[in-house]
Amino acid sequence: MKLKLSIIDWYIIKKFLGTYIFTVFLFIAITVIIDVNQKFDDFIKNSASAHAIIFDYYLNFIPYFINAFSSLFVFIAVIFFTSKLADNSEIIAMLSSGLSFDRLVVPYLISASIIAVLTFGLNSYVIPPGNVKRIEFENKYVKDRKTKYAPHIQIEVDPGVYAYFSSFNNYDNRGNGFSLDRFEGKELVSRLTAQSITWDSAYHWTINSYIIRNFEGMKETITKGEKADTILAIMPSDFLISIGDSEQLTTPELKTYIDRQKKRGIGNIQQFEIEYYKRFATSFASFILTIIGVSLSSRKVKGGMGMNIGLGLLLSFSYILFMQITSTFAVSGLVSPWVAVWIPNVVYTFVAAFLYKKAPR
Repeated sequence: MKLKLSIIDWYIIKKFLGTYIFTVFLFIAITVIIDVNQKFDDFIKNSASAHAIIFDYYLNFIPYFINAFSSLFVFIAVIFFTSKLADNSEIIAMLSSGLSFDRLVVPYLISASIIAVLTFGLNSYVIPPGNVKRIEFENKYVKDRKTKYAPHIQIEVDPGVYAYFSSFNNYDNRGNGFSLDRFEGKELVSRLTAQSITWDSAYHWTINSYIIRNFEGMKETITKGEKADTILAIMPSDFLISIGDSEQLTTPELKTYIDRQKKRGIGNIQQFEIEYYKRFATSFASFILTIIGVSLSSRKVKGGMGMNIGLGLLLSFSYILFMQITSTFAVSGLVSPWVAVWIPNVVYTFVAAFLYKKAPR
């Protein structure tokens, strides 16, 4: 059956989206002022230009911040304008006119759907390229958080070809204690060992002081050399993983990266899996928090909107904190990333169901 939107539906949708936009602008203004105050000394100390601060950093920081806390803004918007409707007895009037509470929630869910789709689209395709510039700016002018060293790296280069570095540092793009083993089935057919290996660009590497052993049955052929250029289908970015790397990939790129790294045997990709599943979970959270918000604030209470807004802020911040806590479970290996990310949604779905059942009818 086709749903026909009434005047009341459009009224609620406009109120919802309008309050959401107002909430976003309010928090952005406060956040930017606080962020400028915290980083101003770093900007001056590292001679960041006004153009770089505005266009490379804040122009990309603002959408990143909005998307990161979108569920918070949704919840606050619902609590604020619904409490105002209830305080003005508009909710009572709507229900008294024969509109059921279930039908009243429909425009809320439509609004939440618009925000969820927009949030997912921005987070999946638009914000990641901006994060590249934002993180580059932070590394250059605020604090460099790039990973520059990694010990004991083992990675699959191609099917049946495995590389090992005893260590690798990004200062001179040099790896020490390098070896490259080639297998046919379970049989080792070639082994290269080198004192060091240096990355040049793309997949181009230079090996230094190397020995190559080729095995043909019981026969062994040894080749030695001081220096040789070679092509290996790996780059330092495959194993030097820094904070924020996962935020710079679009959702399809994240999926491809995760699948490739798993195939290669790279183990420290939890942050990429968490980021991937979080993009879906946070979009779905818009519906859960909307139900909680309208169930809490649709009742007219003594003391006005203050109690509802305070409770709404408490619940929304607790959701964000819960998401951060459960994400650490995945990093530590206690649970899989997708389980860790979806735990808050499952818990708050039960909260939403309970409050919805208790909501005024």
